[in-house]
Formats: sequence, C-alpha cells, structure tokens
Amino acid sequence: MRTYLISYDLANPALNKHAVAQSIMAAGERWARPLEQTWYLSADLSERDLAERISGLLDTDDGLLVQSVDDQAVLTNTSLRWFRQRRAAEATAAGKITGDNVVAFPAPQPADNDEPELPLARAS
Repeated sequence: MRTYLISYDLANPALNKHAVAQSIMAAGERWARPLEQTWYLSADLSERDLAERISGLLDTDDGLLVQSVDDQAVLTNTSLRWFRQRRAAEATAAGKITGDNVVAFPAPQPADNDEPELPLARAS
C-alpha cells in the first residue's frame, strides 16, 4: 500500500466538490485532509489509476496533482488524523460504530540542533 498526496484546484467548486471528495475517500484504505483541497490517501492503486478516477469528475479548467509520498511526510503547523473507510457490513453486524475509524499519525520529532529559533519578523 502506498501513500499519495492528492491536491486539486476546482474552477467552480460548487459543481463537483463533494463528488471529488467522495471519490478520493472511497479509493483507498485510509485518508486525511489537512487542507481544503489537499488529501493524503493510502491505497493499493497507482498514481495513474488515482488520476484517472478523479480526473473523470473534473472540468477542463480544473487542476489535479497526484504524487506518491513518504509515509513519514513532515507537516508543519498541521495536525493530521487518518480516517479509515467505514465498512457498512462491520457496522451493521456489530450494531454500532467502533472507535477504530481514527488512526494516529506520528508527529515529527523536534530537530536536534543547538541554534535558537529565529524571532518572527514585525511589520513596520
């Protein structure tokens, strides 16, 4: 299973924003959406398969990026929670939804350097 970064730009988001999101969530085993139109997806599909699946929902003025990434990608100022696809059969058989829908993503470790952090710049 590979981890992919998927990002898209919709010229008219009102038309197909939810269809694109549903297609991405259904394409893999687990997913996360750290930004409005940026996703991480763990899937057995190739980049080409994912691009073909999503591009069918896009207009000619829309943009799409599908890129394989390292599982330990560093995210600055972003908290990331992985979600798994809910399996209808499991939920109905158990009569409830279990807590295994959220998978923890390891936080990056602080850099081990002796240099102090630079102060923020102030506007004059």
